[in-house]
Amino acid sequence: MTQQTAPHPALWQDFERCYRAVASRETRFDGQFITGVRTTGIYCRPSCPAQTPLPGNVEFFPTSAAAQSAGLRACRRCLPDAVPGSPDWNLRADLAARAMRLITDGVVEREGVPGLAARLGYSERQLGRTLTAELGAGPLALARAHRAHTARLLIERTSLSLADVAFAAGFASVRQFNATIREVFATTPSRLRGTRRVPDAPNGAVTLRLRLPARTPFDGAGVLGFLAARAVAGVEAAHDGEYTRTLRLPHGTATARLRPALEHVECTLRLTDTRDIASAVNRLRRLFDLDADPTAIDVTLRGEPLLAASVDAMPGIRLPGSVDGAETLVRAMLGQQVSVAAARTAAERLCAALGEPLDHPDDTLTRLFPTPDVIAERGHEVLAGPVRRVESIIAVSAALASGALDVHLGRDPHELRDELLAQPGIGPWTAAYLLLRVLGSPDVLLTGDLALRTGADALGLPADPAALTDRMAALRPWRSYAGMHLWRAAGATKGFLLASGASKNPFVTPPTPERTT
Repeated sequence: MTQQTAPHPALWQDFERCYRAVASRETRFDGQFITGVRTTGIYCRPSCPAQTPLPGNVEFFPTSAAAQSAGLRACRRCLPDAVPGSPDWNLRADLAARAMRLITDGVVEREGVPGLAARLGYSERQLGRTLTAELGAGPLALARAHRAHTARLLIERTSLSLADVAFAAGFASVRQFNATIREVFATTPSRLRGTRRVPDAPNGAVTLRLRLPARTPFDGAGVLGFLAARAVAGVEAAHDGEYTRTLRLPHGTATARLRPALEHVECTLRLTDTRDIASAVNRLRRLFDLDADPTAIDVTLRGEPLLAASVDAMPGIRLPGSVDGAETLVRAMLGQQVSVAAARTAAERLCAALGEPLDHPDDTLTRLFPTPDVIAERGHEVLAGPVRRVESIIAVSAALASGALDVHLGRDPHELRDELLAQPGIGPWTAAYLLLRVLGSPDVLLTGDLALRTGADALGLPADPAALTDRMAALRPWRSYAGMHLWRAAGATKGFLLASGASKNPFVTPPTPERTT
């Protein structure tokens, strides 16, 4: 357990700045704070189109849970919960931020507050005290607000009975569900649904069609290109501007079909268990880094003159995330000292032999990525290449299966890095890559990556790791995003194109192998 840091300065505590954002209806601040209006008893997103309230009638909150605890209900005009989440949960690595990542992944519904506290390495009392001080509400209230949002999605997007919606969203009883919906949305569940009905998928699965909002500008094509280059046949597919993949979730399996647009990602999600909706949506949002603040990032990156042209050409660049920490770690180890294409081939061989078949496959998605316990037990039958690398992958999979190594989005980055480096076959590149992909750490610069250094050289930046580190110090805390621009530049020097032909991108066939050094 690391020492708890001092409270992080919060936007919601700056009244003048928040009020200016509300008066100008800036969408950039949606999700970063909540506007409470005492005279109407409602809370809104900053960009709510309603008439701007007088300053004396306004109060700002860090979360919707804090606003609900103050007795306010959600605005039915601007739907304040249906916005990108706070970028603080990636930028910050303190206890409150890590707790919020796990709460939005549904940990409280599955494991309760004791389980959340245990994952974070703190007592329940200390966790509650920190969250109340930082976010205006304790873990139960934060989870309740998240359940209300999940329930609204299920009410409006599925034909589940309202009783089934209650339990799928994580409520303990229908009575608790009804009371929460009335309190948060000032209406009943049946009125919230109205006449909307969405047919369920065959075989008992439930299909939801969602729009996952993003802050603009949004370079979704860049994430799509990155994922397409690494798509493992049977588990993933990417074509015609769309990415699909299978998901292993806490209560069952799912498939997701994602198509990035200018301001959002179109998502078709098919779940075998509706209790997994919150977890699935959270992981897909992180996969496309939808909660990033591109304005703040791009302003900082333009401070490096040799990056400015790249930022202007590709504003709103994103960090490709992860839907499963264990899977990302195994795939990173498969990619050590080989090209992306070779790593993809090795992963496809592993999945074809050990991946669990889907109950209802389609033409492209047929199986799940194998679990760590299966790889630990049978990996030696399938894995090829250097003996030490094979032994390392099997040993790390055994550690993941036993719980000795736990790679999840609530981990402290420094602790996780140390634990990864203690494992056989994991060096600084792989550990840093995991922090970037799984935790969304915004300030990771992979100077050990040859392709990244090639991109730096192409832009006139130092290719020497130490010199590049010094030059990029001024771009903190956004050096991960600077690294994405350098990867792009590396691909552009070789002329590799996205399938659309709209922009150059190194992620289809990188010019050099990614390496652990």
